[in-house]
Amino acid sequence: MSGLIKGVPRSSVIVLLLVGIAVGIASIFAYEFTMEATSTDEFCTGCHEMASGPFVMLQETTHFKNESGVTPGCSDCHVPESGWPKIWRKIQASREVWSALTGKINTPEKYMAHVDVMKGREIARLKANDSQECRNCHDVESMDLEQQSRMAKRRHASMKGSDKTCIDCHEGIAHDSSSLVHESTGE
Repeated sequence: MSGLIKGVPRSSVIVLLLVGIAVGIASIFAYEFTMEATSTDEFCTGCHEMASGPFVMLQETTHFKNESGVTPGCSDCHVPESGWPKIWRKIQASREVWSALTGKINTPEKYMAHVDVMKGREIARLKANDSQECRNCHDVESMDLEQQSRMAKRRHASMKGSDKTCIDCHEGIAHDSSSLVHESTGE
């Protein structure tokens, strides 16, 4: 290593090191700011097709208005909490942002034409990660099964020892596209 910096003034190496540290710190802050800014409901519903589509669907579900007053935001269900899964999901979500910017899904009709493909990708993602975003709020082990209906009690109890995950039974829990179909077609 000393051969590489031989003849280079010591102050240049220190300046270079300090610049590298500063760029690294700035990058971390920029990353955190970007992750937070793109995880808000305001960002997610900033496009007309999201505000008039998925957000409308969400408002008609128990996840939006319920007796507990807990209302998850878009990122609570669609973005892992941290690390590489969060980064990877943000990269995947850029497909929807690109589709909105290029006009592929920029109207309710265009959105509905692609909703089955987008929904399929999201369901596959949740199945692959054992519905982790659901489990961030809902813990099967902590559920009071006695407070549930007979069918829910049976299914949640059997879920503990099976390969079933939340999305297998609760697929339309937050976005029932049939309500949007009627709205966009006037039915």
